[in-house]
Amino acid sequence: MKILVIKLSSLGDLFHALPAVHGLKTGLNADIDWVVHREYADLVKCFSDVSRVIPFYRDSFFSNLGSFLKDLRADEYDYIIDLQGLLKSAFAGRLARGKKRIGPSFYREGAGMFYSAVAGKLDKDRHAVEECMDVVRLLVGRDIKPEFHVRFPARSLSEKRPRVAVIPVSRWETKNWPARCFAEVAKRLKSGRDTSIFLLGGPDDVDVCGKIEQEAGGGVINMAGKISLVETGSLLKEMDLLISNDSGLVHMAAAVGTPVLVIFGPTDPARTGPYGSQHRVVRASLPCQPCFSRTCRKEGIPCLSGVTPEKVGEVAIEMLKNMAIC
Repeated sequence: MKILVIKLSSLGDLFHALPAVHGLKTGLNADIDWVVHREYADLVKCFSDVSRVIPFYRDSFFSNLGSFLKDLRADEYDYIIDLQGLLKSAFAGRLARGKKRIGPSFYREGAGMFYSAVAGKLDKDRHAVEECMDVVRLLVGRDIKPEFHVRFPARSLSEKRPRVAVIPVSRWETKNWPARCFAEVAKRLKSGRDTSIFLLGGPDDVDVCGKIEQEAGGGVINMAGKISLVETGSLLKEMDLLISNDSGLVHMAAAVGTPVLVIFGPTDPARTGPYGSQHRVVRASLPCQPCFSRTCRKEGIPCLSGVTPEKVGEVAIEMLKNMAIC
């Protein structure tokens, strides 16, 4: 059986779809191809259950339409499964060769007109992983335990344990816990123990990570802007703990089995928190949460300022002790 999965972005959403892809692979003995935004193609090549990755050129779609169609239509599929639920992803599915097109319950922008069936009923009061698993329930006919199968190149580290990664920047300003708070947590983790702190981020995060490195003092390895997404996955696999804002790399860490401690502000951990019981969430629990807003009219973003470095440091040390590392 041949299945085409369309999940274009974003980083966290790609990992949310992984268990569904594994369920389809094992439950139907399927050969699976995946359409994804070009910038994530190398990452999806590391997903163990995927045979072929087809890049989608969102910024230069028409100039690359010929090569995209050639790749997309190289095979005929038994099922074309859109796990993005947007008009562009549904349209990409329509261009592919195959008659059975299935969309997610959360589709919008009129994407439903391209589907022959929709998986599950709309229910936003659950985790995004469970939403994606609807397609497994539909096609396989039973529940399959969600599993994340990803294969990053091995990376050997010489730094002492415990190794703690810190990701201080997300794409929303309202998700970004202050840099000084991350620096304070790093200092607390290093106090009285040989903790190796790794700062992670993209090229746009170099300045913030530089400030944290300076404030935290020695024993900090600043990798911001220096490694690729795939290399980041390899590094996260070697960490004992990740401390982060609500960002896509949280789900990468969870997928490779690294425990995660996340500071949540305007978003809902029940929907997009790290998937699994070994992770922890710290939040202020204000009446206005979750607001899902990229802006805040209240001074100081109270849902973030209400989370203290003392509390995050306390939870981090507790997690490391439970792992018999600290």
